[in-house]
Amino acid sequence: MNLQPSQAEAAEELLRRREARKRLVNFTNYTFPQYVAEPAHELIAETLDQVVEGRLARVMFFAPPQHGKSELVSVRLPAYWLGRRSDDPIILTSYAASLAEDKSRQARRIVESEEYQRLFFEVGTPRDSRSVGHWTIEGRRGGMLAAGVGGPITGHGAALGIIDDPFENWEQAQSQTMRDKVWDWWKSTFRTRIWENGAIVLVMSRWHEDDLAGRLIGEQGDEWTIIRLPALAEAQDERDESNKRLKLATGLGDALGRAPGEPLCPRRFSRNALDAIKRDVGSQVWNAEYQGVPRAPEGNRFKRAWFSIVRAAPVNARRIRYWDKAGTSGGGKFTAGVLIAEADKHYYIEDVVRGQWSAFERENTILQTAKLDTQRGHVVIWHEQEPGSGGKDSADATTSNLAGFTVHADRPTGDKDVRMEPFAAQAEAGNVFLVEGAWNQAWLEEICAIPSGAFRDQADGTSGAFNKLAGARHTGFSYEY
Repeated sequence: MNLQPSQAEAAEELLRRREARKRLVNFTNYTFPQYVAEPAHELIAETLDQVVEGRLARVMFFAPPQHGKSELVSVRLPAYWLGRRSDDPIILTSYAASLAEDKSRQARRIVESEEYQRLFFEVGTPRDSRSVGHWTIEGRRGGMLAAGVGGPITGHGAALGIIDDPFENWEQAQSQTMRDKVWDWWKSTFRTRIWENGAIVLVMSRWHEDDLAGRLIGEQGDEWTIIRLPALAEAQDERDESNKRLKLATGLGDALGRAPGEPLCPRRFSRNALDAIKRDVGSQVWNAEYQGVPRAPEGNRFKRAWFSIVRAAPVNARRIRYWDKAGTSGGGKFTAGVLIAEADKHYYIEDVVRGQWSAFERENTILQTAKLDTQRGHVVIWHEQEPGSGGKDSADATTSNLAGFTVHADRPTGDKDVRMEPFAAQAEAGNVFLVEGAWNQAWLEEICAIPSGAFRDQADGTSGAFNKLAGARHTGFSYEY
């Protein structure tokens, strides 16, 4: 039967509506006709479809800036979710409340649009629910709460939690304090708001190995579906190396089937445009933000690949803890105590204790650490004595504080980089291992940034312990130097 033009158009419209109710990418095209979905957007949308259908509960997206990820995740998904699951509320967060509220405003505008009402006519917003920070669906439990990281979301629960870029910029993500603050917010606030069997979607440009995504991968990577969309497709060896850093499987092809060097969204950014960005921002920012694989800045002496991580050091190893001391509380230099074990000419960085403490807090921590170290066996303690009478008084106080332990004060001389060379040689030869611990990341960052890094406390504690240990002769339960 031949349909008249009006009938054909009506049939086509019904088909478009049916597809828009079934798939996020079609919903986006229906409510935003000017939207052009490239393969990357289709992959993101297909993954989010599985979240809506309850087949995926934890998803991370790593994609470059200005490539359209937030439009799908933080604007279209909430509106589509509430059409499909009107009784399931959403919490949307970002680094700033104003940004989260702007996305919330756009999502509410979609829900109130004519196009949306054609798809989900039974879903609407009440007239008295006008706050962009918190709005609801008329007669249903669903709605949207928008807040900044650290903002007020307690008292609210959600079936879907969205985090869209928890860090504002590069500088913020490089701050250990800010990374800890975001992590504490995740654990104590955001995560506790998600219902049992609820879903969480994290979308972000990567800034740092230890950012929120990095910590989640380290602690619960097996629970997350990770979609990494590099701005330029990698060769297989590059992709395998990147996936190793992210603790993902190697041997995988490009998520979009691209050949090496192909751009992610060529209609938005051509290869030439991306090459220009890469040249302008430098390799560190490029690898992190655009390729989704942040790397700590490396100096010209140590390489991360030299240090393998092991579960434990040999029980019968020789052990020395060396303290590089500082006396400023809450800022300035760090105090660091590095414990190295040696067995069969292999060296194990077994533990690092580090903090910005007052002199009183520092001495209490050093004593507490010495007591805990007895559980490992016999540990010889060394601590650095700074020049001058003040340095001697501080060293005497530390030695007195550690009465009952094997303790020595050290007066190192010469250039710090020169003192580091014996350790560097053993590390490069593959004879140095890290015992798995929460301190690994900070230690690696500092060591690999030599000589241009901001801090040297862990490095100085490491070279001090290594040089004493390598030069010691074992005599029963003590060491001669």
